[in-house]
Amino acid sequence: MIARITKIVSKNYRVLTSDKKYYDAIAMGKVRRQDAPVAGDLVECEEIDGRYVIQKIMPRTNRLIRPAVANVDQALIVMSVKDPDFSTALIDRLSMLIMHAGVEPVLIITKCDLGFSQEVEEQIQAYEKGAMKVIRTAKGSLDPSIAGLLTDKISVLTGQSGAGKSTLLNQLEPSFHLATQEISKALGRGKHTTRHNELHEVAGGLVADTPGFSSLDFSHIQASELAEYVPDFVPYLHDCRFNDCVHQNEPGCKIKEAVEAGKISKERYENYLGVLQIIQERREKYI
Repeated sequence: MIARITKIVSKNYRVLTSDKKYYDAIAMGKVRRQDAPVAGDLVECEEIDGRYVIQKIMPRTNRLIRPAVANVDQALIVMSVKDPDFSTALIDRLSMLIMHAGVEPVLIITKCDLGFSQEVEEQIQAYEKGAMKVIRTAKGSLDPSIAGLLTDKISVLTGQSGAGKSTLLNQLEPSFHLATQEISKALGRGKHTTRHNELHEVAGGLVADTPGFSSLDFSHIQASELAEYVPDFVPYLHDCRFNDCVHQNEPGCKIKEAVEAGKISKERYENYLGVLQIIQERREKYI
């Protein structure tokens, strides 16, 4: 049978079948040696002597390192309007890393019931006019489209600490309690374990219990490809005068023209240039 791994503790696996039944399984040594299975993997299982055995990992669409999850459909960037402050720089950096991983970014804005500045409202509206899906939420009021967003998908959550990731999931699935904080307390601050990884059922989908993209590391991204991972840039790629345009100082750049015409947020472009500079300075140090 084909099943999906939802939990891994040491060498023990929990798998979920298409008819929503859970089974405990072990992996054949050849499977673990070939490519260690991770949560989210679709696997081929066989019942041998009353025990389910994982015989093969099916091809993956993607594979994240932190958290260790495969076949992720989307990453929800959870950002509050205040407490902590709304940050376009963090949203844009996270969305670049998410797209580079082959995952769709979705922006969930929390605490909209709190009063916030006109500047933040304009920043939010700029995202709503752009390519990324944006959903606003408020205390006691949950947009029903969020639940539909999770259905039949594998999701990871990322964003600021304190923005309300746990609250959001508990609203969607009252029986669900995000265990990350309790695990952190038990292990001690700053310590993590890779021996336990789990996907939880929330609103008809599966959600990773570990926040994703906690490290803003751009060391694996080249300057020449960075623009591909900015959602609002995608319609204008490959139309520049020069094929190797990085949309910085080159003439005939369609992305810069779109910024000047108000089709791309100036702030989005400036955040892109900030990350581009980080990548370029890194490369100069290596030369």
